[in-house]
Amino acid sequence: MAGTYDLPISRARVHLPEGETSAALALLEAWRAHVEAKGWADERLKVMIVQAVALQAHGDRDQAVPVLDDALALAQPGAFVRSFVDEGTPIADLLALAAAQARMAGYAAKLLAVFEVDKPKSHNESAQPLTEPLTHRELEVLRLITQGLSNHEIGEWLFLAVDTVKGHNRKMFGKLQVQRRTEAVGRARELGLA
Repeated sequence: MAGTYDLPISRARVHLPEGETSAALALLEAWRAHVEAKGWADERLKVMIVQAVALQAHGDRDQAVPVLDDALALAQPGAFVRSFVDEGTPIADLLALAAAQARMAGYAAKLLAVFEVDKPKSHNESAQPLTEPLTHRELEVLRLITQGLSNHEIGEWLFLAVDTVKGHNRKMFGKLQVQRRTEAVGRARELGLA
């Protein structure tokens, strides 16, 4: 299907699992030049993210990190998250490198926090030692609280209104039998939820 239409990013994504990184990189390089000439910033961001993943798969991490760094600089003003998260583990690995060495380290670290929220925990969420277990969303909010994010930041990362985040906080605090965020963090760690 990707070959039927002119979908260079999709075609490149097909080449990557097949180990055809050179073909993927050639498609991405040509498409990036095209979208840059057209001034399509959103499409440019997408191609740069996939290009960074392809460079890493090709074994060229020294080029992958600067491409990702440029993508982070392009994405930060719009607080793009999903464009990175959709690429999964390969981009998470590169974000960890970028967080350690690149000029956009802070933004890379915030994106990594989203991967931590999405990562399955080793404990069984249904076996929580609470009278009423926390919902999946409440656990996501709790994990972001333990990472020090404000209600506003949590809302941005989870695409929720601040009032919705506060509602999750109230329900979660009741279930944890706590009054404040710091108490919730302590109780979550005590129960192995964060």
